[in-house]
Amino acid sequence: MNYRTHIASSLLDIGQRQWDALVAAQEESNPFLSFAFLHALHASGSAAPETGWQPQYIVLYDGEELAAALPLYVKGHSYGEYVFDWAWADAYQRHGLAYYPKLLSAIPFTPVAGPRLMAVDAEARAALIDVLAATQAATEVSSTHVLFPPEEHARQLREAGFMLRSGVQFHWLNQGYKSFDEFLATLEQKKRKNIRAERRKVAEAGVTLRRVRGRDVTDSEWVLFNRCYRRTYQAHYSTPYLNLDFFRRIGETMPDNILLVIASREGRDIAASLVIHNETTLFGRYWGELEHVPCLHFEAAYYQPLEFCIEQGIGAFEGGAQGEHKMARGFLPTRTWSAHWLAHPSFADAIERFLEREKGGIDDYMDELNERNPFKR
Repeated sequence: MNYRTHIASSLLDIGQRQWDALVAAQEESNPFLSFAFLHALHASGSAAPETGWQPQYIVLYDGEELAAALPLYVKGHSYGEYVFDWAWADAYQRHGLAYYPKLLSAIPFTPVAGPRLMAVDAEARAALIDVLAATQAATEVSSTHVLFPPEEHARQLREAGFMLRSGVQFHWLNQGYKSFDEFLATLEQKKRKNIRAERRKVAEAGVTLRRVRGRDVTDSEWVLFNRCYRRTYQAHYSTPYLNLDFFRRIGETMPDNILLVIASREGRDIAASLVIHNETTLFGRYWGELEHVPCLHFEAAYYQPLEFCIEQGIGAFEGGAQGEHKMARGFLPTRTWSAHWLAHPSFADAIERFLEREKGGIDDYMDELNERNPFKR
């Protein structure tokens, strides 16, 4: 089939109806692929050319209907990606070569697995991969990176000449629990005791928590959350990626996917966490505090969302990037994927050897983690 190919520098060029229809047609879609979330990132200036994220979405049309699309950015840095290639960039620089710009297919600042090669069928997906290959060959970029695709899409990219890299995240699975206590009862005694002690410590500090669904979040609560978020980034000497305009936009355009957990003490709101969810999965996202209370992060960002999952019958809680500490709270290791293509043959060979060695380490790490399963034997 002959598809009409277009490079879109804005989602507005594609339109919300067509974009969201394609997202809904995917097997493993999630809220971060929605027009509302991506457009909020771009329109708020959080992921925009000025911050090193130049949208260059590849889209294929069958007549007037969108048949395939790839979220793609021209990147001038490696911030906000969660699959680290800083060492690769440094090696290029030491050899007098430019690593940037590069092409990146990902959801900015969001280490959540999901379709990148979005298509209505296998034929359209194969055509999309061909267009990606032609694009990277015709563009003066060092490399192309596709982050957190489903394993099936990663394998298809490997067949197209990409190298695969795997990583580890920690996900909680709802086994039909009727209550938080029923979940706790499945854990080893020490893990169960520690969680209860952490929750008790927060309560004894005089902290109360409230959960606010997206439609009920007030503007003052968005202002509070933004303050908490920025304060915590700054406390870690980091620059926050997102801004108040972004939070307001997703609050307005995707309220059914949002839960805000707010912590208060002595009449003051002192911390908040924001999670995003759909009917099947909750995704841990952002957290911040104005006052430090021991164990409050675990209560607001893990235990309250876990209770919400149990109450709502949500099947999984993806806790975000990294964090072995999540295992002690009932999260289990899950393998993630990324795919990488490098234009320079010698560097491609060197990185392929590195990835082979790294894969052995990841396999051993997964085995070690599975031996430390927190649940009762």
